Amino acid sequence: MKTYKTFPGWAADQLTSQKKMISALRKFMKKTAPTLVESVKWGNGVWLGEEWPVAFLHAKNDHLQFGFFSGSELSDPKKFLQGSGKYIKHIKVYTISDIDGPAFAKLVRQAVRYERE
Repeated sequence: MKTYKTFPGWAADQLTSQKKMISALRKFMKKTAPTLVESVKWGNGVWLGEEWPVAFLHAKNDHLQFGFFSGSELSDPKKFLQGSGKYIKHIKVYTISDIDGPAFAKLVRQAVRYERE
């Protein structure tokens, strides 16, 4: 697994087609959850809370997985969250237009609250 020292370093090494989506999601996260800290864990861009990681970006060949470490605990009325893991769930993002700001923000705020409990 390739290692990265910083989230920007990880982002710069992703596919050109994904860089605008990554940039948009970074700006979205900075606005929605400014207390989270960008980092890199397990070869992915992550946002860290006070105790543990809250959200992540995982780059696939044709999309990004925008996910939550507490995804199975989140209320998701729009059924965005996918995954078969016990805890971690993600949203597949293929284009910038897939980023549903209001719905994603509700999930992010829930994940931040969950991490603080």
